[in-house]
Amino acid sequence: MAPIPTLKLNDGNEIPVLAYGFGTANFMGGVEDISKKTVMAIKNGYYHLDTAEAYANEAGTGAGIKASGVPREKLFVTTKVVGTINQDVAAALDESLKKLGLDYVDLYLVHVPFSAGSPEGLQEIWRQVEAAKAAGKAKSIGVSNFEKDDLEILFKTAKVIPAINQIEYHPYLQHGDLVDFNRKHGIAISAYSPLAAITAARPGPVDEVYAELAKKYGVTENDIALRWCIDQDIVAITTSASEQRLQGYLNNTFKFKLTPQEIERISELGRQKHYQGMGMQFMTTKYGNYKTGVKAP
Repeated sequence: MAPIPTLKLNDGNEIPVLAYGFGTANFMGGVEDISKKTVMAIKNGYYHLDTAEAYANEAGTGAGIKASGVPREKLFVTTKVVGTINQDVAAALDESLKKLGLDYVDLYLVHVPFSAGSPEGLQEIWRQVEAAKAAGKAKSIGVSNFEKDDLEILFKTAKVIPAINQIEYHPYLQHGDLVDFNRKHGIAISAYSPLAAITAARPGPVDEVYAELAKKYGVTENDIALRWCIDQDIVAITTSASEQRLQGYLNNTFKFKLTPQEIERISELGRQKHYQGMGMQFMTTKYGNYKTGVKAP
């Protein structure tokens, strides 16, 4: 089993381009269940694991990491701090590390830009995340669900530019020029819900091209959806309870590449429809959103 290729970040660290994610389907999963899924993912070559304090399953991920027996240095572990009003980031990270059973994470993200109460609150959260990197508890630091205006707020006071911005990304949610804006500033992109056009938003305008390309390359439509991200140098975060499916992604996704014309065709058709998952609505309701005036409960 060949290792998953990596993408170089602006701090020189490398991130595997395919990750096993613990959001959505694994949200608030029991320790035993999440531990089993973690072991399954690692056993099948998914050394990039993506979790968050808000997913309430870091303890299960940590138990699985320990049970897998794979050396720490082989893994790439991402977790996230919500970034709420006056949140103590150092304490939050220590709690996450304790649950994960680790001394450091490879990537630490601010989960949402809008729950810190104000632009100044967000700048303070980022200052604390920078301190976590300086302390050696996070090798790389980044953000998640940040729009251009959120990044511009950070840029005013940041000493460290985020290494990556993790966003919901698929043909039906391409975010205008946000990806280009990140790249202009040296910020990589990772995509959660890369399969949404298949799993959540059918029928839609990309159905036909996904089917046609899957036939052409002898792979599944899911493989085409993942490749559409990876061929744009975007890290894809996926998940499955099926070992067979996870193996299929690894066996298929790296044995072919989409042509630039095929990538553009999917992108163009995708712009005909808009679909966004419930993630941001959930985070707004639970943690507040100063941009829309929603207060945390």
